[in-house]
Amino acid sequence: MKLPRRKFLPLAGSAAVLPAVSRFANAQAYPSRPVRILVGFAAGGASDIVARLLAQQLSERLGETFIVENRTGAGTNIATEAAVRAAPDGHTLLLATHTNAINATLYASLRFNFMRDIAPVASVGRVTTVMLVHPSFPAKTVGEFVASAKANPGKINFASAGNGSLTHVSGALFDMLAGTQTVHVPYRGEAPGLTGLLAGEVQFMFPTLTASLPHIKAGTLLALGVTTATPLAALPDVPAVVQSVPGFEVSAWQGIGAPKDTPAEIVDKLNQAINASLADPDLQRRLAEGAYEPVSMTPAAFGKFIAEETEKWRKVVRAAKIEPV
Repeated sequence: MKLPRRKFLPLAGSAAVLPAVSRFANAQAYPSRPVRILVGFAAGGASDIVARLLAQQLSERLGETFIVENRTGAGTNIATEAAVRAAPDGHTLLLATHTNAINATLYASLRFNFMRDIAPVASVGRVTTVMLVHPSFPAKTVGEFVASAKANPGKINFASAGNGSLTHVSGALFDMLAGTQTVHVPYRGEAPGLTGLLAGEVQFMFPTLTASLPHIKAGTLLALGVTTATPLAALPDVPAVVQSVPGFEVSAWQGIGAPKDTPAEIVDKLNQAINASLADPDLQRRLAEGAYEPVSMTPAAFGKFIAEETEKWRKVVRAAKIEPV
C-alpha cells in the first residue's frame, strides 16, 4: 500500500529523528552500571594513582562507581587488548599512556591496532622527564654534555627502565637529534635505573620528575635539562633540553580511551566530566604532590596528540632498531 506523499513526509522526518533521540537518551542514561578503567600498570604506581584519583572524581560527578582494574603484563598490551574487546558502551575504559604510542611500533604482532581500535576520550595530564647526570660527570650543561658525547662516541652510558620504556626511547631520541652515540643499559624499572645512576654505573638518564626530584633537591644527581618546551616552576633554574637539542620534547602522559564505536554522545559526556575534574582545585593539589600537570583536551585534540606521539616514537623505535625483551 502506498502512503500519500503528505502523510509519508512527516513519517520519514520522524524516523530520521529517532536515532538522534535514541543516542541522546543513551548518553543521558550513561553510566547505568559501574565503569571499569583498565590500567596496564601495577597498583601503587604513578599511572595507577592518577587513575584512582580520576575515578573518584568521576564517581562523584556521574553518580555511578568508577573502578580501577589493574591488568598488568606484556608491557600494558593485556589491558589494552581487554579494552579493545570490550563492548563499546562506555562501561569499559582504558588508561591510555605514552607506552601505547611506543608499543604500536615496538611490538610487531599485536592483535589490535591502538590507533584504529581505541577511541580517544580525554587527556588527563603528564609528568615531565628530566635529563640527569651523576655529579661527577664533567658536563654541567646539555651543550657541554653533547660536546663530551661527540668526543667520546660509544663511551657514555645511559640507564633505562627496560627495553622499549620511555626512558629507553628518550635516550635514543636524544642520540638521533643531538648526533651522539651513547650506550643503552637497561634496568628492571625506573627506580633500579636511578640506583645505577647514583652508583655511577651509568652516566645519565631521562627519568620522570616525580621519581627524580628528591635526588635533585638532595644534590645527589644533577639536572641538566627538563624535557618540556619551557622550564618548570619546580626547577626554575634548569633549562629545557630543547634549547640545546632542537626538537627534543618528552613527557610521560596519560589519558582515557574507549573501545572504537563508543557513541560520540558518551565520549563527549565523559570528556566534559574529565575536564571538569581536572579543573577541581583539590584534584589539582593532589596531582601536584606527584609533580603531575593536568592537561585538558577535546577528544579530537587528544586523538591528534596520540597520532603525533605514535609517529614520533615509530621513527625512533625503527631507527634505533629497538625490540622488546
